Amino acid sequence: MVERAPVIAAWGAGVDSTAMIIELVERGEPIDMVLFADTGSEKTDTYAFIPVFRHWMDRHDVASEIVRYEPRNFKHWPPYDSLGTNMLTNATLPSKAFGRGSCSLKWKVAPQDKWTAQWAPAIRCWGEGGRVVKLIGYDCSGADQRRYAHAEGYADPRYDYRYPLRELGWTRADCVARIERAGLPVPPKSSCFFCPAMRPHEVDALSKDELRTIVLMEARAKPRLRTIEGLWRKPVVGRGGAIPRPGNITAYVRALGLLPPSEVDRIVADAPLALVAFQAAQARKPVEQRMSMARWLDAFHRGQSAG
Repeated sequence: MVERAPVIAAWGAGVDSTAMIIELVERGEPIDMVLFADTGSEKTDTYAFIPVFRHWMDRHDVASEIVRYEPRNFKHWPPYDSLGTNMLTNATLPSKAFGRGSCSLKWKVAPQDKWTAQWAPAIRCWGEGGRVVKLIGYDCSGADQRRYAHAEGYADPRYDYRYPLRELGWTRADCVARIERAGLPVPPKSSCFFCPAMRPHEVDALSKDELRTIVLMEARAKPRLRTIEGLWRKPVVGRGGAIPRPGNITAYVRALGLLPPSEVDRIVADAPLALVAFQAAQARKPVEQRMSMARWLDAFHRGQSAG
């Protein structure tokens, strides 16, 4: 029999999972490892918060690791290493834009599970017939209630899932207050910077490079879109208290002047063609000699800034 199953906290670097870790640590409850799965496309403010909270965890003797999905088979594509460059490579949008759920399985869950499969406490636990406890930061708000309802009853032979915030009856506001009481900055909502679930005010807070990437992503995918307009799928007219917005984020960026209209026009007209030409040129080279999508994207941003 296992004396105590090892405990892993799935940390998204957002409000809920951060507050969950703080509260359990302050209560003296065991957390043996905190895992953050980096898609390579998190928000700039999220990347700024990660070292701040990892320092807090270090001071409280909480071990943490950053894990990543590592694409390997690029066929005739330039190598890519993030969810964003994956989307640009395939001229598509995240699955949530098409109403097919989220990207979390491939880029979030799988790399955490792969890391855990090589973790000695987990191997020992499973060898003795036990299950690793995985802490999930779903709160009692409406959105997390739906996610919890979807996950409830799911049986996994390797894990027992625990939802501490729901045990405590905490909402997102409670989580914000808990982080503030710990003397830490409140992180932004955890998501990729081009997540279709973002609200307009979240787009307002993005950096210029993030906005440019969104414009490029939607322009690159547009020829293949049949039933949706872009990352936001379809327009919201604003009935019932909903915030009106277009079906693509590019139109919102243009309307609010988050980027100069001339720059938006230039990206839409030129950048997808330049990207296609780059991919075609790289396809003629052996894989080991191909330039990565990340390097091309860096050059794209430098060119836009200079222009």
